[in-house]
Amino acid sequence: MIKYKSGYKYQLVEEYTCQVNIFPEHDIITDYIVLTKTGILTIKKGYAWDGPSGPTFDTKTFMRGSLVHDALYQLLREMHLPKHYRANADQILHIICIEDGMNRLRAWYVYKGVEKGAGFAADPKHAKPILTAPQGGKDEYQQ
Repeated sequence: MIKYKSGYKYQLVEEYTCQVNIFPEHDIITDYIVLTKTGILTIKKGYAWDGPSGPTFDTKTFMRGSLVHDALYQLLREMHLPKHYRANADQILHIICIEDGMNRLRAWYVYKGVEKGAGFAADPKHAKPILTAPQGGKDEYQQ
């Protein structure tokens, strides 16, 4: 039997590290994300994320922001971070998008979109379910 999660489009091929304005009481270390109490966020090689969400396009100016935002939301969803850090995560997305050359009007819409409509994605109830597939089982699509 295998266990897996669905809903991902991208996978990081090199570790990525950046400074964020989120300072947990202690270092947070998960399989793919590390956030130190000094605000150093490291997303490890192999991390999978779904890219920009909502009514938008996956553009180069949105990819780094979506990566960092998704990792921070995962820490919120898994309750490694208190929920009041969600506002910081949304602001970080906005800043990174502008740094990466996104049009400021589009970056504002992106920010307002996550601020108003993405709270569910940081909620522990929205964790991606673990799916299973049996070893040697019959494929449900076979006749």
